[in-house]
Amino acid sequence: MRLATWIKNMGILVQSTRLLFIFLICTAATCSVKLGDINIPVYAETFYIPQLANNAYNAPPDLGIDFAEKFKDKVRRETRLVYSDLNPHLEFDGAIQDFNVTAVAPQPGEVTQFSRLTIRIKIDFYDTENEEENWSQTFSHDVDFPSDQNLLDVQDDLVEQIFEQISQDIFQKAFGKW
Repeated sequence: MRLATWIKNMGILVQSTRLLFIFLICTAATCSVKLGDINIPVYAETFYIPQLANNAYNAPPDLGIDFAEKFKDKVRRETRLVYSDLNPHLEFDGAIQDFNVTAVAPQPGEVTQFSRLTIRIKIDFYDTENEEENWSQTFSHDVDFPSDQNLLDVQDDLVEQIFEQISQDIFQKAFGKW
């Protein structure tokens, strides 16, 4: 009786092992690796982002360099991708298109209570292995600050806040959809 039970259990074990094997094969054959809330194609090992052109006439001259470095650090920190300018699998290119301060929340007598710094960055994304995934989009974010503050006094903090949000938006567009 024990032998019959053992043989029956072995049959179930063999069948379960086959199903597990089939599941593992199917999982390994998928086209991307998901890490947390991001998906990166299996073939993608490298990325590149050059210094962005600065086409905003009133922007600080090093804004394109600063953004490229911030985004490069984010991708390095949050993905398995390695930075490389030699035949990268994924490439981000683009330009700072706008750096603008406008008045908001006007008060009686034409006095404004807040000013708004807006930065727009156009990004062209290239996937060298799958051109159907290429895209181009402009990302924009703004931050308000009291109009009695001089922009030069608060600019570094405002730019940091804006870059953080735009970096996240670009990152989600590139890696949140696979």
